[in-house]
Amino acid sequence: MAQAKSSYVCQSCGGQTAKWSGQCPACGDWNTLSEFAMPAKGRSRQSWSGAVSGESKVHSPDEVSLEAQTRAQSGIGEFDRVLGGGLVPGSVVLLGGDPGIGKSTLLLQALTGLAGQGVAPGLYVTGEESLSQVMGRAQRLGLPIEGLRLLAETRLEQVLGLVEREQPKLLIIDSVQTLYTDTLESAPGGVAQVRECAAQLVRYAKRTGTGLFLVGHVTKEGSLAGPRVLEHMVDTVLYFESEETSRYRIVRAVKNRFGTANELGLFAMTERGLREVSNPSAIFLTRHDQDVAGSTVMVTREGTRPLLLEVQALVDDSTLATPRRVCVGFEPNRLAMLLAVMHRHAGVSSHGQDVFLNVVGGVRVSETGADLPVVLSVLSSLKDGPLLRRTVVFGEIGLGGEVRPVPNGEERLREAAKHGFERAIVPAGNAPRKAPGDIQVIAINKLDEVFNHLH
Repeated sequence: MAQAKSSYVCQSCGGQTAKWSGQCPACGDWNTLSEFAMPAKGRSRQSWSGAVSGESKVHSPDEVSLEAQTRAQSGIGEFDRVLGGGLVPGSVVLLGGDPGIGKSTLLLQALTGLAGQGVAPGLYVTGEESLSQVMGRAQRLGLPIEGLRLLAETRLEQVLGLVEREQPKLLIIDSVQTLYTDTLESAPGGVAQVRECAAQLVRYAKRTGTGLFLVGHVTKEGSLAGPRVLEHMVDTVLYFESEETSRYRIVRAVKNRFGTANELGLFAMTERGLREVSNPSAIFLTRHDQDVAGSTVMVTREGTRPLLLEVQALVDDSTLATPRRVCVGFEPNRLAMLLAVMHRHAGVSSHGQDVFLNVVGGVRVSETGADLPVVLSVLSSLKDGPLLRRTVVFGEIGLGGEVRPVPNGEERLREAAKHGFERAIVPAGNAPRKAPGDIQVIAINKLDEVFNHLH
């Protein structure tokens, strides 16, 4: 009998190599190669369902049907928003997040919600919990359990065999790291097992039009465990985000073939499960009784909607040879660049000072429209001069000190006016002909012009 050979697979890119090395030869990452046993020669790796009958055919553009995609609503508005308006039949969604953050709770709520909208039957496959644990959670959340169907199984061939017989319209796998296939000899959760099990599940979903949710573990760095190729195999990748002490949960779409990437949905964890928050701006904003130096309200854009967030900065004398630059919710390298622009084009130096920056609410901001609010927060703390009250700010700052416009400027202004703000400091390119509501628009072109709007 032929012996099984070993190969090494990169956990970042999925590349294979015959021998171990400290650096992956494909992507260059260090300490990412893991060993797994390859099946011996002559061992069949045929899928559980065998070869698909029929021959492939080349089609012309006229033969391709462009029917509108019908989406199923889960009844959870924020979750449907992240999915791009609902679940598309045959789509594969990968949901990742820290342990205990609410992945199983959200999918169990979505499963019962979709069943109430006519997407039935649905099947919940658990490999980490017992059936009594799942039923106990459903009863605590007060979910309708009449049409709920459960399966506790980790062997892929057994799961797919039962799924083929049951023919569910919605399939939830919790989690993909617990599955294993007989065609591989490596342990469950390994790179090869995760990739092979996900590939067979994706093929089944595409062939039958079944909506598929895969729950994925995350590493200490916050990325999905297993090779990055797993993210390329699915249609949508969702991440749970939350601070340890916060009751709020953010679900962000980092990839979506059927909707907008970087869309987010906000939930609150309660005794009855996750409850959607329809007005996130009201939660992230803090109503100060008096002016506070170092605080600025910005209008950022996450996915398809504007969002009001508060940026706080603290500038203090440093006792270290190299001052610290600490950011929470913002890119540290971009903060360093903005501090250099302030020094070069506005004559404001932060040398010798520690700069701490925080985006309130645990939201990560990556768009360039946050540049101007960050600069104003740092300047306000450095000069101990609060910004004018009831003022919002957005705009991008270039290396030449110019203030550049950002997309969807009028939509951001309407969101600020809806929440009662009186003034808006915006780039000149975003100044509308007629301001929405009673908001006063202050248009600027250069960085040094904003200094006149501090107390």
